[in-house]
Amino acid sequence: MNYVIDSSAWIEYFAGSKEGEEVSKILKKGEIFSLNIIISEVISKIKRRGMDFNSAYRVILSHSKILEMNSKTAKESGLLHAEIKEKQKNFGLVDAIILISARKIKANLVTLDNHFKGFKESIILK
Repeated sequence: MNYVIDSSAWIEYFAGSKEGEEVSKILKKGEIFSLNIIISEVISKIKRRGMDFNSAYRVILSHSKILEMNSKTAKESGLLHAEIKEKQKNFGLVDAIILISARKIKANLVTLDNHFKGFKESIILK
């Protein structure tokens, strides 16, 4: 099974929360993927919390394959974002990029973000 670990899930993993323990189990289950944009979000949050962002960076790289966004993914993400944004005002463009990327590799999206609720790929840890 393929898994894309969302920023919120990585952050809980580094915080050592109950949800983070679930992420730890998933890391041992299958093939793990992250996106460059997820790394950016995690590093920003970890730095703002005063935690070791270099360690977090190394852990993400050692546990995941990194997905790069190409122009086709960019187009598909923009279209998906426009479609979902009509129904969910707080659905961000980065969320659309993450969701499209997970779909392309037939992965489950591990997250704590409720705006992914209702998408078949989503595993919401709450």
